[in-house]
Amino acid sequence: MIKLYNYFRSSAAYRVRIALNLKNLPYEYLPVHLVKGEQRNEPFRALNPQALVPLLVDDGEQITQSMAIIEYLDEKNPDPPLLPATPEARARVRSIAQAIACDIHPLNNLRVLKYLTGTLGASEDAKNAWYRHWVELGLAALEAQLAADNRTGMFCHGATPTLADICLVPQLANARRSSIAIDPYPTLGRIESRCLALDAFARAAPDRQPDAG
Repeated sequence: MIKLYNYFRSSAAYRVRIALNLKNLPYEYLPVHLVKGEQRNEPFRALNPQALVPLLVDDGEQITQSMAIIEYLDEKNPDPPLLPATPEARARVRSIAQAIACDIHPLNNLRVLKYLTGTLGASEDAKNAWYRHWVELGLAALEAQLAADNRTGMFCHGATPTLADICLVPQLANARRSSIAIDPYPTLGRIESRCLALDAFARAAPDRQPDAG
């Protein structure tokens, strides 16, 4: 069985849980508590020297980084596909997904925020202002991009969920947890509602994981 090392609040791990559910792939849930620093303990670091989640283990392969994991799952289990059929459509979906995973998410990652307060001595207010600035900037750009493109449908691209939606939902969950309003982004909010109506997304939610609390 597939093993997934993850943390219930990790956006990156949340993405992988959604992908596994969409593919209807059973997996063993192995919690790594990031706030308690379990990712830095030697047993886990031996598996992943980056000391990050998620880590997926499948048939002896140890795969890190959520985007690589999701594309691995998609290539190995192509039904239902998480990327569209044409090169142009795949590029669009990857562009949306990477705008979230590469531009927005890294700047509000837990270890980045801890560095701001712990090492650089930023106050909680300054840290929260940093978080809000980058998240709101990224979401505003994403809202404008999706609202203006007729390829945006019920989901980020067309009528079925893709890699883009898998990245969007966890990022909006993070934003809400930090009291960032989603109302200014009606297209994103509409897509999120459509996604959360699907069991694969709902079961992957942080508060439904065994280590939530």
